[in-house]
Amino acid sequence: MLGGRTVIMADVYLRGDLHRFSSSESGSRDDPKAGPTTAISIGRYTVVATGCTLRPPCRISKGQMSYYPIRIGDNVFIGPGAHISAIAISNHVYIGAGAVLSPFSMIKENCKILPDTVVPANMVVPAGSIVGGKPGRILGEVGEGWGAGNGGPGEDWVEGGDLRELVRSIK
Repeated sequence: MLGGRTVIMADVYLRGDLHRFSSSESGSRDDPKAGPTTAISIGRYTVVATGCTLRPPCRISKGQMSYYPIRIGDNVFIGPGAHISAIAISNHVYIGAGAVLSPFSMIKENCKILPDTVVPANMVVPAGSIVGGKPGRILGEVGEGWGAGNGGPGEDWVEGGDLRELVRSIK
């Protein structure tokens, strides 16, 4: 499910085929009575750059693989080559190039994930944090006014603004 003005660039893998089946669907996956299941939900004004993979997190339950939906909020930028398997990414989040968000990690509002960061499984990143390293750890806070184009690498991104310049800058 895609929100308005969402940009998904070339060479992106959205694994929407990996989703949870309800108990009524367990007998047949082609049951016409079953409603659609949303595996990946992406909010408005979100950019997913080239070479990214979005894969719903999974866990073995009762001998079967259970998949859980990914929820991505509004005004999120996912850098080139990122691998996302987080359970939730809130609004106004910047994810750098080559970052890995492990299964069931949760990113709260106004966070910045630095390039090549590996966020461990089940980690909850508090609102307004900067995360970096392998494994990822909290390095600081983004500060007030972040994302409004006040300088610094990656901070020319304007939340909720015109995405054309941002899309042109991605290689």
